[in-house]
Amino acid sequence: MAAAAELSSLRATALAVLLLALVVERPATSTACSVSAIYSFGDSIADTGNLLREGPVGTFASIGTYPYGQTLRRPTGRCSDGLLIIDYLAMALNLSLVSPYLEKGASFESGVNFAVAGATALDRTYLLQSGIMMPPASVPLSSQLDWFRSHLHSTCSSQQDCEKKLAGALFLVGEIGGNDYNYAFFQGRSIEAMKTYVPQVVRSIMDIAKEVIELGATKIIIPGNFPIGCSPSYLSLFSTATSGNYDKRGCLKSYNSFAMYHNDQLHVAIDDLRKVNSDVSIIYADYYGAFMHLLQKAYLLGTHILNTH
Repeated sequence: MAAAAELSSLRATALAVLLLALVVERPATSTACSVSAIYSFGDSIADTGNLLREGPVGTFASIGTYPYGQTLRRPTGRCSDGLLIIDYLAMALNLSLVSPYLEKGASFESGVNFAVAGATALDRTYLLQSGIMMPPASVPLSSQLDWFRSHLHSTCSSQQDCEKKLAGALFLVGEIGGNDYNYAFFQGRSIEAMKTYVPQVVRSIMDIAKEVIELGATKIIIPGNFPIGCSPSYLSLFSTATSGNYDKRGCLKSYNSFAMYHNDQLHVAIDDLRKVNSDVSIIYADYYGAFMHLLQKAYLLGTHILNTH
């Protein structure tokens, strides 16, 4: 019971910090914490059903079958057995769960989710020309932005109407960019080679943020990348007998350093964007730190991490 209570407290604290940040960063606006809708761009971390409706193939072909969605009583297209971060965020803001853009007949009263599992920050053509292969159903950020524009065109009666709707909304731009790196690393690209892609990935993310600000957004969350060196896929594919390549938690140090390299550049870009948009709340969401905290507190979830290195 104590462990469960502490875990619940941790989640509640995290949500409270997020909502408090929205208020603190816009002190001149008394309704800074009032959110009428969520608009989400990203990949499998946020996709609530777009890829399922696109027609998942390859690695994602099974997301429409159990055990996906088992705690929700049916597969929903989420790459999870239950709810995602965006779902808990919506509930914390007293909104209904945000429907995926491709869901026919959805009211979108709580916003729209444009995220697609497998999505990349960079365009498909560019990555293919760089020799980086990806699933055929991959929907890059630029295409998600096209969906967003189309949605606004069909729902706003005027530019002023759009600005009013977007001013009260929360925009979640990411996590995105992880797949750009995943596809490349899994195909043998080196860490040093992929560092040259980071500025372009970050620029693509910031271009989305700039666009939605121009359209009227006043509250934006931009998450960083996870500690990929702790993920099972990386630990399996890049396993080594050299114990010095692992940290004390058994994670691959070099790939975690790469994730931090991306996050550092993203953080700098966010700071620059804040300087020219002082009336907009632009929050960096530290997914890396949150994941490492959960890893350290794994015992609260009834999980014991075995480090064999």
